[in-house]
Amino acid sequence: MNQYETVFILNPVLSEDQIREAVDKFTGFLKSNGAEIINVEKWGLRKLAYLIDKKKSGFYNLLEFKAPTSIISNLEIEMKRDEKVLRFLTVVMDKNGAEYAAKRRDKVKNS
Repeated sequence: MNQYETVFILNPVLSEDQIREAVDKFTGFLKSNGAEIINVEKWGLRKLAYLIDKKKSGFYNLLEFKAPTSIISNLEIEMKRDEKVLRFLTVVMDKNGAEYAAKRRDKVKNS
């Protein structure tokens, strides 16, 4: 199994409950398909670099997980179908990226 990072931006007009539901939906999808969730971070409302669907800001979220390669295309299809998601990006992490992510998680926990 490879380690992945997915960053996705949710619509800024969503309530806290709707954001939590969207994050839970994607983590639940990953778990039900055999992925191991490593970390979930909510980065909050941030300004976008450019307009997306006439929106100036969005709620950023990060998912770190280990999963078989076949799950990624299905996850991205689920994100494309969800109207709450403005943008998403999934990246395969190499050994150095995984080490850096672990150090970053430890630094955030100790802060």
